[in-house]
Amino acid sequence: MRYRCLRPLVQLVVLIALPIMGTSQTLQQGGTLVIAGSPDRAPLVRINGKSYIDIESLARITHGAISFQGNETVLTLHPSSADMPQDKPPKQGFSEGFLKAGIEEMTVIREWRITIVNAVQTNTPVTEDWVSSFRRSAESKLALASASAATESDRKVVDLLRNEFNNMQQLSDHFLALRKSASYTSPDSFDNNPLDQKILSCARSLASMAAMNQFQDDMSCH
Repeated sequence: MRYRCLRPLVQLVVLIALPIMGTSQTLQQGGTLVIAGSPDRAPLVRINGKSYIDIESLARITHGAISFQGNETVLTLHPSSADMPQDKPPKQGFSEGFLKAGIEEMTVIREWRITIVNAVQTNTPVTEDWVSSFRRSAESKLALASASAATESDRKVVDLLRNEFNNMQQLSDHFLALRKSASYTSPDSFDNNPLDQKILSCARSLASMAAMNQFQDDMSCH
């Protein structure tokens, strides 16, 4: 800090400021004191080969304040703007905790979808038991991601994750309803299925955001 180097000088000035005024020694012009980074300056005087500055001038060029306490003269220096703590800029990208929670959420959704696809293609019943297990796990991971959101990018992606969860829930409910109604489910039900394509596109987009650590909105996630 630029004022730290002035502390010895300040102490010296306080000690000799009054004696200088009454000294019988010859005062000689000793140049000018300039503080780096400041336009202010003050004259120096030389006594016995040493340079001195009067306390008022020192207070002026350092933007300090002089006060008196009994027989003591106190010079208070204010910190410069460079010494003040600066506000940190908003963190960009995704926070570490949110990124981890978001990846876990997408992993559960991917496994949920793959299990349904395999069941339909192998003519295996889609049952409420294992569907509800995936749903509870996905809900839990989504809640964790929401609670972990710390940056603006985190909060934006939470909305997309929630939309992806809702779409997956809708797809799951569709095939569960077909099972309950004993309707025939064709093994190629996922071919060109608009909702399934939307889920896949959003999953790819979210994976790309995670890899780049940058939010990029994608209509497939809406």
